[in-house]
Amino acid sequence: MTTQKLVAQIRKKKSFLCIGLDVDLEKIPSHLLKEEDPIFSFNKAIIDATHQLCVAYKPNTAFYEAYGIKGWTSLEKTIQYLNKNYPEIFTIADAKRGDIGNTSAMYAKAFFEDLAFDAVTVAPYMGKDSVEPFLAFKNKHTIMLALTSNAGAFDFQTKKIDEKELYKQVLETSKKWENSENLMYVVGATKAAYFREVRKIVPNSFLLVPGIGAQGGSLQEVCKYGLSENVGLLINSSRGIIYASKDENFTDAAAVKAKELQNQMEEILTK
Repeated sequence: MTTQKLVAQIRKKKSFLCIGLDVDLEKIPSHLLKEEDPIFSFNKAIIDATHQLCVAYKPNTAFYEAYGIKGWTSLEKTIQYLNKNYPEIFTIADAKRGDIGNTSAMYAKAFFEDLAFDAVTVAPYMGKDSVEPFLAFKNKHTIMLALTSNAGAFDFQTKKIDEKELYKQVLETSKKWENSENLMYVVGATKAAYFREVRKIVPNSFLLVPGIGAQGGSLQEVCKYGLSENVGLLINSSRGIIYASKDENFTDAAAVKAKELQNQMEEILTK
């Protein structure tokens, strides 16, 4: 999917909501455990109930890999269902891959060609040759970790090297890589005060923003400093939406929570 199509969906739906499909069998409604594939059944129900309110879905692959081949099959069925029934939706494989060039090329083929995701998250620690294989795919997006929402982010990401924070050096260096126009960045909502600095370096890039809701991030604060001319934000919410209820009407509760966020986003975009 091109960036232009993503922006068009944001304008049409008045939403820049991304819903994280992080499925834990211990947290889904118990009646779904009787299904042949409870993970896919849960995802399908959530998608059907919320697709008009969001522009992206983001399965975290760890929640599928944990269940072995059955979990991977559920992931495959989920992305196939999205691509067939809701092709306008932007899909993100939250895999956080990052390895030497040949290995990264295979990871890229797995997520972009075999599974046909629009984007995949990557870790930049191994540098240019671990990220560029992902960037080589036309109309695909590589979402690189820049400043994450977890407490451990302060261990390295904000440390100064030669008087400049490491996350800033990562952002600046990545702009020099081949096909860097295909880069997006992960910036956590719990680091809202940093968005002003991030935008000085990547003013127009899309930012995937986890940490709204359960982790305590503020949508208003993120938008205050993070919005760009083309919106430039994908705000992710996972637990706050998909686990809004464990009752049989869980999809209604999920839709209500998604609608609450979409309403806030519409108000921000209108202003």
